Amino acid sequence: MRIRRIIWMIAASTAAVSARGDFYVSPKGSDSNPGTKGKPFATLERAREAVRAREEASGEVTVWLRGGDYLRTHALELSAADSGSAGAPVVWSAYRNERVRLLGGQVLTGFEALTDGGVLSRLDESTHGRVLQVDLRRLGINGFGEMKSRGFARPTTPSHCELFFNHRPMTLARWPNEGASEKISGFPKGLGRDDDHGGSIGDLPGGFLFSGDRPRRWRDTSDLWVHGYWAYDWANSYERVAKLDLDRRFIQTAPPHGLYGFRAGQRFHFLNVLEELDQPGEWFLDRATGRLYFWPPAPIGSGEALLSLLDQPMVRMTGAAFVTLRGLIIEATRGNGIEISGGHGNRVEGCLLRNLGNGGVSISGGTNHGVAGCDIFETGDGGVSLSGGDRQTLAPGGHFVENCHFQRQGRWSKCYVPGVMMSGVGQRASHNLIQEHPHCAILFNGNDHLIEFNDIHHIALETGDVGAIYTGRDYSFRGNRIRHNYIHETGGVGMGSMGVYMDDCVSGTEIYGNVFYKVHWAMFIGGGRDHRVENNLFVDCDPAVRADGRGLDRSPVWRNMVNDYMRQQLAAVPAALYRERYPAMKSLDAFYGPPGGPAITGDAFAGVPPGGNSIVRNVCYGKWLDTGWHAKQEDFEVRDNFTAQDPSVVVSTAGRFKLPKDSPAWKLGFRPIPFEQIGLRHDATRRRLAKVR
Repeated sequence: MRIRRIIWMIAASTAAVSARGDFYVSPKGSDSNPGTKGKPFATLERAREAVRAREEASGEVTVWLRGGDYLRTHALELSAADSGSAGAPVVWSAYRNERVRLLGGQVLTGFEALTDGGVLSRLDESTHGRVLQVDLRRLGINGFGEMKSRGFARPTTPSHCELFFNHRPMTLARWPNEGASEKISGFPKGLGRDDDHGGSIGDLPGGFLFSGDRPRRWRDTSDLWVHGYWAYDWANSYERVAKLDLDRRFIQTAPPHGLYGFRAGQRFHFLNVLEELDQPGEWFLDRATGRLYFWPPAPIGSGEALLSLLDQPMVRMTGAAFVTLRGLIIEATRGNGIEISGGHGNRVEGCLLRNLGNGGVSISGGTNHGVAGCDIFETGDGGVSLSGGDRQTLAPGGHFVENCHFQRQGRWSKCYVPGVMMSGVGQRASHNLIQEHPHCAILFNGNDHLIEFNDIHHIALETGDVGAIYTGRDYSFRGNRIRHNYIHETGGVGMGSMGVYMDDCVSGTEIYGNVFYKVHWAMFIGGGRDHRVENNLFVDCDPAVRADGRGLDRSPVWRNMVNDYMRQQLAAVPAALYRERYPAMKSLDAFYGPPGGPAITGDAFAGVPPGGNSIVRNVCYGKWLDTGWHAKQEDFEVRDNFTAQDPSVVVSTAGRFKLPKDSPAWKLGFRPIPFEQIGLRHDATRRRLAKVR
């Protein structure tokens, strides 16, 4: 009887709270409490039960999380049963300006001086007295995850644990040190051949030669890894070393090896080597003993040392609708921060997502989900991915990411893990700041996406042949608009980087009113059709616009792409619908043959030229237009552009560019670019986030 009475009292008190629509949770609470402000719950799951059991409310239902750390050992699962409605959403929110952190890792304590002579003998003398150790098993930590092959075209499943200090990722002990690399020196005799790019590529799977004798210092190479851009500067991967032959200076990696083989001269480095723990910020985990060794970049007591442990997303929504996460810090999971699949109208607002093993927010399917006013820092893979809509019907997904700050994505996977990834139909990325990325900032595929008012700089810091905004290889990707973005001061190795990269004959994009400053190839049309490059401002680029006609190339690589792959992509979408929505696609009939009619194949197929492209009413200070590779300037509509070598063609004030009032460009029809609207908007959500992060 007493137990029944207690249960009845808890249910009654919960019902009283639910009538007001508020529940409270605190790390200092108890799940036997009624969930009021004075007597909060302790766990998110208990609050979820209370929300499910609430009476129908006419207004918003809020779960208030009081300040502190909520250690997560599994994902918070929200389903259709946890949904709100358009007029009464369910909001999970930090209370006022309190700092609420959902934590997927453990704060490490108990660091001590390293005195083990056996370990010290493996380290350089310069590290003695600086490297500390902590026994993870004494802290109850036994699961470390596993090192996995990851990178270009690799699965993005959670990998091994990582160490963070003062909210920044530390470096797994490596050689050469960060910022430097080794080069593949060649291949064993008889196992190398010339490739199509004028270099040498190995015929032995996963096998190549290196130079020097540094690995002779390493006593244990049983879990040795290498990371490299094995064949191209846009495709990296981490591979486990299966064989290390010191006398031959030969490495053979375990499957799956480098995706495109191994090419002489390409860069790589070794990692997970105790002996190479030789500078501040590096660490190493002895998995056999459970001891972690660390050279902190500042006194260990001056910051928090955190080890990521959770191998799931922090929050997973499946089929939920009208649920909002607001003002939370999501940190130190080895997986994604938040995953949303299916459902409708969910929001992630004003959250800080950092130090994640995979991506920040993954949205797949459903409609009208959004990420707004968030900071997304230090992810192993990408920032936010938006996938939705139906390419068979061109129904939009309606997902968006806006007013978010992305910094230092791609810590592990490096390539094709952008700040923002959009696929499907009808997504939007606007007013974001994206910076310090090894590869591309925004990558999209599909139709009718809008990319506007984004500030993008210092991307392509480790890679080449990459665009700040990128898509490629499909004549049916149409209706996409790239407008009023500021792309500036990009990096790039090898081929360098592009501002807007329309790669491999992709077609039908509007590029309007953007500002490009100090970008290598600012606007690149790679053989595609029906692009409109209009009213853009180019300052000190090399060149402003570059275009080619690779769709006419007769070599096997390009002919197969245009004749086979691109034809297959066209056949995969409903021709009538697409030709009605995008009438310019009808021009492809002259090269492929009409849908349902006789196809143009074999020797009769001569390729596809870069027709229908307009380059009009742009302003350029510096190098202007460069065409080649089966393309000539007369293949494009080029008119009413104003170009000059005099820097007075533009005025720069506080990093913003505009045209002088007497610029001749105005008479050519150039319209003002709303530079002051580009980038982050410092609204109430972002002001609050700045206080708690």
